[in-house]
Amino acid sequence: MTRRIIHIDLDAFFVSVEQAENPELKGKPVVVGGRPERRGVVASASYEARAFGLKAGMPLATASRLCPRAIFIEGSFPKYREASKRFMAILADFSPFLEPAGLDEAYLDATGFESIYGSTREMALKIKGRVKEELGLGASAGISSSKVVAKVASELSKPDGLLEVAAGDERSFLAPLPVAKLPGIGKKAEQTLTGLGINTIGELSAMPPDTLKRHFGASGEVLRRFASGTDGREVAPPAAARSISRETTFGKDTRNPTLLKATLRYLGERAGAELRRQGKEARCITLKLRYDDFTTITRSQTLSQATDTDQAIFDTGLRLLKKALSREKKAVRLIGIGVSRLAEPRRQLDMLDSSTARQEQLDKAIDHIRHKYGFTAIQTGRTLLLKDVFPESGDGYMLQTPGLSR
Repeated sequence: MTRRIIHIDLDAFFVSVEQAENPELKGKPVVVGGRPERRGVVASASYEARAFGLKAGMPLATASRLCPRAIFIEGSFPKYREASKRFMAILADFSPFLEPAGLDEAYLDATGFESIYGSTREMALKIKGRVKEELGLGASAGISSSKVVAKVASELSKPDGLLEVAAGDERSFLAPLPVAKLPGIGKKAEQTLTGLGINTIGELSAMPPDTLKRHFGASGEVLRRFASGTDGREVAPPAAARSISRETTFGKDTRNPTLLKATLRYLGERAGAELRRQGKEARCITLKLRYDDFTTITRSQTLSQATDTDQAIFDTGLRLLKKALSREKKAVRLIGIGVSRLAEPRRQLDMLDSSTARQEQLDKAIDHIRHKYGFTAIQTGRTLLLKDVFPESGDGYMLQTPGLSR
């Protein structure tokens, strides 16, 4: 039986969710990411906005200059997360072999299920129909015998299209496409290949293995196989998260230690809440700082005992912050905190020290209140000053992050 993989991707996801909620935005140049007068980047742009050259990762000020008529929206990560859950639930109705590849895209192994719907193409059309009917969102789909070709096909079918590559046609389908269309080829790899005279995926597939290994190491052979349309990777459920992090960019670079500490505390609480939601504890805390000259540093500390408490995360992050600020006097543009080396709780309670147990119980109570009434329904005195810095939504402060506020 020939394997059939569907890659399905929601079009301009964040923007599409906003347009589904507010139909007046449809057909207009819309940008999700923040206000253009504030520092930040485009998280998502409608196809009408993309016609002006707007794209994800572009500074909001640049986007505003390129498209003065664009409608700029702050965005809401909780809203998009909920839409993603509903999207994945629809996909799960069609195949138990589902691999999310982000909030807005996933792979399905349709092998053996096509008879239920008539064909794999009909199956993909029914998925697209349900996504449109139930979520009001457009989706693009690619079908092939492998994950890599299915993803390329879905990208080429955007927006709201469907492209199927017949078994045996994978290599000829990929061959004329620019190398940048192949998953795994970033800007640096593209430049390297261009320097070698390689411009198409077909030319990449014909490169000698030794040449690729010399320039790309072990990944060179993977790129060559992908360029040939060969990809034996299975559609698999996502692996458990290895780390959790939260970060934000300030509207203005700052040296204010009170603001930095307050923001660090808030970000640590968001990371801690997610850590507890997953039922994990962390052994490593990492601080991230980006200065006004775009120099970025990370500083980590491994804990003697794993933790999931907000206080332990903040205390460790604060020590790292104080040390970093004592060594560097430049203004801070971005601050973030992360937890890693995640594991299941295994700690043995200390009979002589009940403070950790009390902190854990306190965090659980606060999590319950926040789940019911919103994240800023209960705060420490330290984070209260952020209400004068960041706008609020129904689920906390709206911070400037690459993935919106989480």
